[in-house]
Amino acid sequence: MKQVDRDALRYWDELKQSVYNATTIDETKTQSEIERHRMQLESDPLTWFLFFFPQYAKYPFAPFQVRAVRRVLAHPEWFEVRSWSRELAKSTIGMFEDLYLALTRRKRSFVMASNTREAAVRLLMPYRAELEANRRIKQYYGDQPTLGKWSENFFKARCGATFMAIGARETPRGVKNESVRPDVLRVDDFDTIPDCLNPDILGKKWAWWEKDLYPTRSVSEGTLVVFNGNIIAEDCCVKRAGAMADHWDIVNLRMVDSKRPNGVADYRDGHSVWPEKNSEEMISRVLSKMSYVSAMAEYFNTPIAEGKIFECQFFGKVPPLTRFPFLMIYGDPAPSQRRTAAGGSYKAVWLTGMFNDVLYVIKGRLFRGLNDDFISAYFHLFQYAGAGMKVPVYCFMENNSLQDPFFQQVYKPLLALKRRETGINLSILPDTAIKGDKAARIEASLEPLNRAGQLVFNEAEKDNPDMQELVKQFRLFSMKLSYPADGPDCIEGGFRMIRSKRSVLAPVTIVAAKDYLINKHLI
Repeated sequence: MKQVDRDALRYWDELKQSVYNATTIDETKTQSEIERHRMQLESDPLTWFLFFFPQYAKYPFAPFQVRAVRRVLAHPEWFEVRSWSRELAKSTIGMFEDLYLALTRRKRSFVMASNTREAAVRLLMPYRAELEANRRIKQYYGDQPTLGKWSENFFKARCGATFMAIGARETPRGVKNESVRPDVLRVDDFDTIPDCLNPDILGKKWAWWEKDLYPTRSVSEGTLVVFNGNIIAEDCCVKRAGAMADHWDIVNLRMVDSKRPNGVADYRDGHSVWPEKNSEEMISRVLSKMSYVSAMAEYFNTPIAEGKIFECQFFGKVPPLTRFPFLMIYGDPAPSQRRTAAGGSYKAVWLTGMFNDVLYVIKGRLFRGLNDDFISAYFHLFQYAGAGMKVPVYCFMENNSLQDPFFQQVYKPLLALKRRETGINLSILPDTAIKGDKAARIEASLEPLNRAGQLVFNEAEKDNPDMQELVKQFRLFSMKLSYPADGPDCIEGGFRMIRSKRSVLAPVTIVAAKDYLINKHLI
C-alpha cells in the first residue's frame, strides 16, 4: 500500500471514530420511547440536525441558514443556488438536509457532483461516515451499511437511499435507484478559476450539467437541486445556475443588509452574519492576512479582475513644483456625509500637474466624510502648492446640471466661510462639461498614459492612506466598475482640465526678423 493510501485509510478511520465518539446514546431507552422521540425530532428538522450531528452543530444556526433549510425541505420540487461565503457551512448544512431526507424516506436517489470525481467522493465521505459510525442513527433508524453496495463513490443504505459521487463530464446517463431516477442533485464546488478563465472549458462544463446531469431527473416526480458555490468569476456555472434558480441565496461573510448583498460595502461596513461562530475580531484578522482581491472572491462573492486595464502603477519623484507651468486642483464631490456609507461614493480632491508630457499625481484626499472636509482639502492643497505665489494653481470642481443646486446651496457658502476663516482668497470654478460613460472616459484618457509610463504617482505619498486607496482603485479598475472608481474619475477630470488649459496657454513662438525667408519677388 502506498503512503498516500495509508494516510487516506488512517484519516477515514479517525473520521469514523470521531463520529462514533460524538454520538453517545442512552441504552436504557425502550423501543417505544425511541419511536416517540424519533417522530418528535422529525417534526422539527433543525432539532433533528442538532441531535444526530452534535460534532458538527457546535453553534446556533444563523437566521439565513434556518431560512434556507425551511425553503429546501418545504418544496419537493425546488432549484436553489447557495453562494454562501466560506466558513458558513453550506456543505455541512447540505449533508444535514440530505441525510434527513434519506432517513425519513422523503428522497431516495442522491447524486453529488463536483469538479472531479475525487472531489465529489470527498464531499460524500462524511455522509458515509455518519451512516456507518453514527450510533444515534443506528439506534433510531437501524444499521445502514449494506453488503456489496458500499463503496466510496456509490453506496446504498438500508433506508433505501442511494448516494453517488460523480465528476464533471463523466457519464451519468441511466443513473437510477431501482425505478427511481435521481431526486436530489447536489452540485458543490463545481467551478474552478482556471475553468472560468477558459470560455471553451466553461461552456463544456455547463453543457454537461444541462444536457447530461440535470436530465437524469424524473419529469413526473419532484426533484431537489441545490447548487453550492461562490461567485468566483464574472462568468461561471454558479452565476448561470443562479439566473434560472427558484431562489439564489447570496450570503457574504459580513453584510450590511442580509437581504441585499453588496460585496464592496459588506467588506467595508458589514457585520458577521454568523457571529456565534465567526467573530468580528477573527474576521478582521483573517482578512488582514490576504489580498483584497482574494477576499472579495472567497468571502464576498465579488470577483475582481486585478490589473487588466491599469496593469501597474508607477511611483516616482515629483519635480519641484516651480518647474510646472501650472498646477491643477480638481475635486469630485459626493453628497453623502457619512464616513461609512454603505456602497456610497468617495469624495476626491487631487493636486496634479503635467511636466514633460508626464501627468504627476502629487497629493490629495480620497475619503468618505463631511462636505466641510472636502472644501478644506482645496485650501490644504492650495497652501501645499505655495498658494499660487510660485506657480499658478487652478481649482475646479465637477458640477453637472444635477450637481449644480448642491454646488450653489452647499459648497459655495462653505467656500466663502473658509475664505473668511483662512484669509486665503481661493476660488473654485465649476466644471460643467457634459461627460460620457465614466469607465470609458477613465480608460480612454488615462490607460494610454499609464501604459507609456506617463502617469506617475508621488512616491513621497506612498504611505498616505489616501494615495493607497487611489492606487487600489486604479489597480482594481474594470469596465464594470465592480470597485469604486471615484479616485480615477477625479484624476481623469483633472487631466482633462489640464489639457484644456494647455491648449489655451500654448506658448506663441516669436521668430526673429533675420530668420524670415525673404521672397525676392515680393520686395
